[in-house]
Amino acid sequence: MALELIQAVEQADSSQGLLNAVRALAAASSKQAIPTLITVLGYNNPGAAVAAVDGLIQLGEAAVLPLLEQLDGYNYGARAWAVRALAGIGDPRGLEILLDAAANDFALSVRRAAVRGLGTICWELMPVEQIADAQLRAVKTLLQASRDPEWVVRYAAAGGLQALAGAATVKPDWLAEVSARLEEITHSDETTSVRARALLAKKILSLG
Repeated sequence: MALELIQAVEQADSSQGLLNAVRALAAASSKQAIPTLITVLGYNNPGAAVAAVDGLIQLGEAAVLPLLEQLDGYNYGARAWAVRALAGIGDPRGLEILLDAAANDFALSVRRAAVRGLGTICWELMPVEQIADAQLRAVKTLLQASRDPEWVVRYAAAGGLQALAGAATVKPDWLAEVSARLEEITHSDETTSVRARALLAKKILSLG
Protein backbone atom coordinates (compact mmCIF):
# COMPACT_ATOMS: atom_id res chain seq x y z
CA MET A 1 0.00 0.00 0.00
CA ALA A 2 2.72 2.48 0.99
CA LEU A 3 4.76 1.69 -2.11
CA GLU A 4 1.78 2.40 -4.34
CA LEU A 5 1.21 5.73 -2.61
CA ILE A 6 4.90 6.62 -2.94
CA GLN A 7 4.78 5.81 -6.65
CA ALA A 8 1.72 8.03 -7.01
CA VAL A 9 3.70 10.94 -5.57
CA GLU A 10 6.67 10.26 -7.82
CA GLN A 11 4.48 9.96 -10.92
CA ALA A 12 2.20 12.95 -10.27
CA ASP A 13 2.03 15.09 -13.41
CA SER A 14 0.25 18.18 -12.08
CA SER A 15 0.32 20.43 -9.04
CA GLN A 16 -3.10 19.25 -7.88
CA GLY A 17 -2.21 15.64 -8.59
CA LEU A 18 0.92 15.97 -6.47
CA LEU A 19 -1.04 17.57 -3.64
CA ASN A 20 -3.61 14.78 -3.65
CA ALA A 21 -0.93 12.09 -3.78
CA VAL A 22 1.05 13.62 -0.90
CA ARG A 23 -2.08 13.95 1.21
CA ALA A 24 -2.88 10.27 0.64
CA LEU A 25 0.70 9.26 1.45
CA ALA A 26 0.75 11.38 4.61
CA ALA A 27 -2.56 9.91 5.77
CA ALA A 28 -1.10 6.40 5.53
CA SER A 29 1.23 7.11 8.50
CA SER A 30 3.85 4.72 7.14
CA LYS A 31 7.51 5.01 8.08
CA GLN A 32 8.30 3.97 4.52
CA ALA A 33 6.87 7.31 3.43
CA ILE A 34 9.40 9.43 5.33
CA PRO A 35 12.06 9.79 2.58
CA THR A 36 9.43 10.70 0.00
CA LEU A 37 7.70 13.19 2.29
CA ILE A 38 11.06 14.85 2.99
CA THR A 39 11.78 15.02 -0.74
CA VAL A 40 8.44 16.77 -1.29
CA LEU A 41 9.60 19.56 1.05
CA GLY A 42 11.98 20.64 -1.70
CA TYR A 43 9.34 20.88 -4.41
CA ASN A 44 7.94 24.25 -5.42
CA ASN A 45 4.46 23.30 -4.20
CA PRO A 46 3.48 24.88 -0.87
CA GLY A 47 0.28 22.86 -0.57
CA ALA A 48 2.12 19.59 -1.00
CA ALA A 49 4.80 20.76 1.44
CA VAL A 50 2.16 21.51 4.08
CA ALA A 51 0.70 18.03 3.60
CA ALA A 52 4.17 16.50 3.84
CA VAL A 53 4.91 18.43 7.04
CA ASP A 54 1.63 17.22 8.55
CA GLY A 55 2.55 13.65 7.62
CA LEU A 56 6.02 13.93 9.12
CA ILE A 57 4.64 15.42 12.33
CA GLN A 58 2.16 12.56 12.56
CA LEU A 59 5.02 10.06 12.19
CA GLY A 60 6.81 11.85 15.02
CA GLU A 61 10.08 10.57 16.44
CA ALA A 62 10.79 8.27 13.48
CA ALA A 63 11.02 11.29 11.16
CA VAL A 64 13.47 13.33 13.24
CA LEU A 65 16.79 11.73 12.31
CA PRO A 66 15.97 11.61 8.56
CA LEU A 67 14.99 15.27 8.70
CA LEU A 68 18.20 16.26 10.49
CA GLU A 69 20.32 14.21 8.07
CA GLN A 70 18.71 15.94 5.08
CA LEU A 71 19.06 19.52 6.35
CA ASP A 72 22.61 20.12 5.11
CA GLY A 73 22.69 21.05 1.46
CA TYR A 74 18.95 21.59 1.31
CA ASN A 75 17.57 24.51 -0.57
CA TYR A 76 16.17 27.23 1.68
CA GLY A 77 12.53 26.39 1.05
CA ALA A 78 13.01 22.75 1.98
CA ARG A 79 14.94 23.71 5.11
CA ALA A 80 12.16 26.07 6.14
CA TRP A 81 9.55 23.34 5.81
CA ALA A 82 11.82 20.94 7.71
CA VAL A 83 12.00 23.44 10.57
CA ARG A 84 8.21 23.47 10.68
CA ALA A 85 8.16 19.67 10.84
CA LEU A 86 10.75 19.52 13.62
CA ALA A 87 8.89 22.21 15.55
CA GLY A 88 5.67 20.24 15.30
CA ILE A 89 7.29 16.98 16.39
CA GLY A 90 8.94 18.49 19.46
CA ASP A 91 11.79 16.00 19.72
CA PRO A 92 14.76 17.55 21.59
CA ARG A 93 17.14 16.35 18.87
CA GLY A 94 15.76 19.23 16.81
CA LEU A 95 16.55 21.82 19.48
CA GLU A 96 19.67 23.27 17.82
CA ILE A 97 17.84 23.79 14.53
CA LEU A 98 14.91 25.47 16.29
CA LEU A 99 17.17 27.75 18.33
CA ASP A 100 18.98 28.91 15.21
CA ALA A 101 15.80 29.38 13.15
CA ALA A 102 13.99 31.26 15.91
CA ALA A 103 16.84 33.72 16.29
CA ASN A 104 18.15 34.07 12.76
CA ASP A 105 15.79 32.99 10.00
CA PHE A 106 14.73 35.84 7.71
CA ALA A 107 11.20 34.48 7.15
CA LEU A 108 8.75 35.43 9.86
CA SER A 109 6.71 32.25 9.33
CA VAL A 110 9.78 30.11 9.99
CA ARG A 111 10.76 32.13 13.06
CA ARG A 112 7.20 31.81 14.36
CA ALA A 113 7.17 28.03 13.83
CA ALA A 114 10.55 27.63 15.52
CA VAL A 115 9.51 29.81 18.46
CA ARG A 116 6.33 27.79 18.93
CA GLY A 117 8.40 24.62 18.73
CA LEU A 118 10.74 25.78 21.48
CA GLY A 119 7.75 25.99 23.79
CA THR A 120 6.62 22.43 23.09
CA ILE A 121 9.85 20.43 23.23
CA CYS A 122 9.29 17.00 24.81
CA TRP A 123 11.86 17.50 27.55
CA GLU A 124 11.21 14.06 29.01
CA LEU A 125 12.99 12.61 25.95
CA MET A 126 16.20 14.43 26.87
CA PRO A 127 18.77 13.11 29.37
CA VAL A 128 17.91 14.63 32.74
CA GLU A 129 21.33 16.20 33.22
CA GLN A 130 20.97 18.18 29.98
CA ILE A 131 17.50 19.62 30.53
CA ALA A 132 18.32 22.64 32.71
CA ASP A 133 20.95 24.01 30.31
CA ALA A 134 18.78 23.33 27.27
CA GLN A 135 15.78 25.06 28.82
CA LEU A 136 17.93 28.06 29.71
CA ARG A 137 19.07 28.36 26.09
CA ALA A 138 15.47 28.06 24.92
CA VAL A 139 14.34 30.76 27.36
CA LYS A 140 17.06 33.15 26.19
CA THR A 141 16.00 32.63 22.58
CA LEU A 142 12.31 33.09 23.42
CA LEU A 143 13.06 36.28 25.32
CA GLN A 144 14.91 37.55 22.25
CA ALA A 145 11.99 36.50 20.04
CA SER A 146 9.59 38.42 22.29
CA ARG A 147 11.21 41.58 20.84
CA ASP A 148 10.96 40.44 17.22
CA PRO A 149 9.82 43.13 14.73
CA GLU A 150 6.93 40.90 13.60
CA TRP A 151 3.97 40.68 15.96
CA VAL A 152 3.16 37.05 15.06
CA VAL A 153 6.61 36.02 16.29
CA ARG A 154 6.20 38.01 19.52
CA TYR A 155 2.78 36.40 20.01
CA ALA A 156 4.32 32.95 19.59
CA ALA A 157 7.12 33.90 21.98
CA ALA A 158 4.63 34.78 24.72
CA GLY A 159 3.01 31.39 24.30
CA GLY A 160 6.41 29.70 24.16
CA LEU A 161 7.52 31.35 27.39
CA GLN A 162 4.31 30.22 29.05
CA ALA A 163 4.75 26.64 27.86
CA LEU A 164 8.41 26.49 28.84
CA ALA A 165 7.81 27.97 32.29
CA GLY A 166 4.98 25.51 32.82
CA ALA A 167 7.19 22.59 31.79
CA ALA A 168 9.98 23.39 34.25
CA THR A 169 10.13 20.59 36.83
CA VAL A 170 11.88 22.77 39.39
CA LYS A 171 11.63 26.51 39.91
CA PRO A 172 14.44 27.84 37.70
CA ASP A 173 16.28 31.10 38.22
CA TRP A 174 14.99 32.40 34.89
CA LEU A 175 11.35 32.23 35.93
CA ALA A 176 11.52 35.72 37.44
CA GLU A 177 12.91 37.08 34.18
CA VAL A 178 10.09 35.43 32.23
CA SER A 179 7.54 36.95 34.61
CA ALA A 180 9.09 40.40 34.26
CA ARG A 181 9.19 40.16 30.47
CA LEU A 182 5.57 39.02 30.23
CA GLU A 183 4.58 41.90 32.49
CA GLU A 184 6.49 44.31 30.27
CA ILE A 185 4.78 42.96 27.18
CA THR A 186 1.32 43.41 28.68
CA HIS A 187 2.02 47.13 29.10
CA SER A 188 4.31 48.04 26.24
CA ASP A 189 3.76 45.87 23.16
CA GLU A 190 2.26 47.83 20.30
CA THR A 191 -0.09 45.00 19.28
CA THR A 192 -3.23 44.32 21.29
CA SER A 193 -3.26 40.59 20.65
CA VAL A 194 0.35 40.22 21.83
CA ARG A 195 -0.43 42.12 25.03
CA ALA A 196 -3.46 39.90 25.58
CA ARG A 197 -1.44 36.73 24.97
CA ALA A 198 1.18 37.79 27.50
CA LEU A 199 -1.53 38.58 30.04
CA LEU A 200 -3.07 35.15 29.50
CA ALA A 201 0.35 33.54 29.97
CA LYS A 202 0.80 35.32 33.29
CA LYS A 203 -2.62 34.25 34.50
CA ILE A 204 -2.07 30.61 33.51
CA LEU A 205 1.31 30.59 35.20
CA SER A 206 -0.08 32.49 38.22
CA LEU A 207 2.78 34.93 37.96
CA GLY A 208 0.78 37.86 39.21
